[in-house]
Amino acid sequence: MKPVLVTTAILAGTLLIASGYFYDIAIARGSKGFLENNPDLKGSTSSERDQEVKKDKKPPERNHAQWLESKDYRIWQIESFDGLKLSAYFIPATTPSRRTVISAHGYTSNAKHMAQFARFFNEKLGFNVLLPDARGHGESEGDYIGFGWHERKDYLHWIDKVIDTLGSDSQIVLHGISMGGATVMMVSGEELPFQVKAIIEDCGYTSVDKELSYQLKRMYHLPSFPLINTTSVVTSFKAGYNFYEASALKQIKKNQLPILFIHGQVDTFVPTEMVYELYEACTSEKDLYIVEGAGHGTAYITDTPQYEKRVTEFLKEHLD
Repeated sequence: MKPVLVTTAILAGTLLIASGYFYDIAIARGSKGFLENNPDLKGSTSSERDQEVKKDKKPPERNHAQWLESKDYRIWQIESFDGLKLSAYFIPATTPSRRTVISAHGYTSNAKHMAQFARFFNEKLGFNVLLPDARGHGESEGDYIGFGWHERKDYLHWIDKVIDTLGSDSQIVLHGISMGGATVMMVSGEELPFQVKAIIEDCGYTSVDKELSYQLKRMYHLPSFPLINTTSVVTSFKAGYNFYEASALKQIKKNQLPILFIHGQVDTFVPTEMVYELYEACTSEKDLYIVEGAGHGTAYITDTPQYEKRVTEFLKEHLD
């Protein structure tokens, strides 16, 4: 029996170390070297690394980062449910408007990397734009990434901030890409004020456990069990949530708002089949836009005119 106990202890210790390592590289705040040169993220607009490369290659009239810096934006801050100071950039509409979009960025990115979307909503649609830095990203506090689950509560506070600041007649649209797409879907399952009118999610995943399991197999050729299970336990202790409760799929089933699902046809980072599962689970008014030839986070830059057309038509239908 003693050799068996020793072997079991060694395996348990090894698994604990591996779970801590996986937490550090995937959940804890910090640079994510494992994403470098990932072919699934080639050209992705949700990647901070790719955005930095792109912004220097754009001609002046299309350099969205420069456009954002030229705007007279304001810094908004809130305190999260667990005491973090969270930060966002607010860009007022050129002509006063009661319409505001709250746009959620992706994993390892930050608010300013949503500049191309901010420009579209602000210049072409005449919206106020709020760009929050998610917890654990950008200028916001936090030592872990919530993958949309704890962020959903943060976005409830941002919604309240918009209403309190801009008025009870506000009309609010939630928009998100990648992890931000999952975030706004997770928000959709909460009780929302009537001022929130519609949701646009772009390449979000069904759930954290499914996405991490998929990546573990794709990147490391490892099965999800037991590492995803044990890392979920570590995450529960360190970050206060587990992978199995963090489900956009479960939340979207409770959603009552119109939602536009957008996904790249050849997305291999958040596999395209996930959006079909999400679309089928949604029982509210909905539309699905699959962008031919687009990978992860590249739907907008792959077919900008059609992307803008579909979003514009969707919002015309569902806003006053």
